[in-house]
Amino acid sequence: MLALRWFRDGRDVPALARDHGVSRATGYRYLDEAIAVPATPAPDLHDALRQAKASGATHLVLDGKLFAADRFGEKATSVKGERIDAWYSGKAHDHGGNCQVVMAPDGFPLWASDVEPGSTHDLTAAREHVLGVLYWAASQLGLPTLADGGYDGTGIGALAPVKQPPGNQVLDADAKAYNALLRDLRALGERGFALLTSRWRAFRHTTTSPRKIGDIVKAALVLTHFEHGWLT
Repeated sequence: MLALRWFRDGRDVPALARDHGVSRATGYRYLDEAIAVPATPAPDLHDALRQAKASGATHLVLDGKLFAADRFGEKATSVKGERIDAWYSGKAHDHGGNCQVVMAPDGFPLWASDVEPGSTHDLTAAREHVLGVLYWAASQLGLPTLADGGYDGTGIGALAPVKQPPGNQVLDADAKAYNALLRDLRALGERGFALLTSRWRAFRHTTTSPRKIGDIVKAALVLTHFEHGWLT
């Protein structure tokens, strides 16, 4: 109950420990154990995509999200060779961890990746954790993946918008229609993050180590699957 209240309400652990009559240290230990238990059986990506296909999915939606967390002092080297804060996202202007999530056409979250530092680009994280299986899904299951402009260059089977050409050039009518269709199909799929973050308020800001974000997201994913009868 302590862990479920943490996921659901996002309350601080010392207050939860006090409510449940345990010490602060015991509260943190209970929470770590309770995160690990549902995170361990988180769905395998191949199995999740097979189940989605069997359920009638016609395509997948891939997106990444920065889950906000407390500042973490780890450093990294940027593509420009500069020393930067590894867990700070220049795009989101916040500290946190980047998780890639694959969603069904209606936005139901199917699978979540391990966490990468917030400075990691979505495309880099996707190449590390998910693109290989998505290529397989496109070729073997007939499930193409729709993604936003941040995934430009992902390859066959992962569809991203056509970029605006440089200078004064404009997109032709076919490219504009393609982008509009892609945007409309992706719009519903992107509700997956809203489903996770509105239901599990612990995601509003994580005060534990950001390296635990991946396990927290996977645990929340399993809880969501349980609530929606997705687990078999």
